[in-house]
Amino acid sequence: MKNVHKIMVAFDLSEYSKEALKYACKLADNFKADLIVANVIHQRDVEAVRMVELASSVFTSNEYIETQKKDRSSEIEEVIKELSCGNLSVKKVFRVGVPFNELIQTIKDEGADLLVMGPKGRGNLKGILFGSTAEKMFRHCPVPLLSVRMRKNGEREMV
Repeated sequence: MKNVHKIMVAFDLSEYSKEALKYACKLADNFKADLIVANVIHQRDVEAVRMVELASSVFTSNEYIETQKKDRSSEIEEVIKELSCGNLSVKKVFRVGVPFNELIQTIKDEGADLLVMGPKGRGNLKGILFGSTAEKMFRHCPVPLLSVRMRKNGEREMV
């Protein structure tokens, strides 16, 4: 088994990803590993902003991306403070594109040894066990993947 030096967590601001970040912080602390928090600004959202940009000069897609990065970075910092993960080496990575593709590329670029993520993201539909990004990650992730989900009683469960 390969030693774990870098743990990446997919963080999309959903409740599932917050639980995954909590667990990843504990794992990183136990392994004395670096923590990489990866957030993907979905390409479809950027394209929608570009369509508005064509009709109005209220804001640009670049401004949207920068605002999203700033807001998401602040939220990640808040969660990290809540979890008392301040003693860890934490790197935040923001990408723009299709989440599945960007997460795979970030794993490769950052040299992550393990990915931690929730089973669903913000596009949560009742009755679906895994989100489409999580399902693709389970099939194609180049490193071991740990899925952290919540039971009905609020306890974490790993699959």
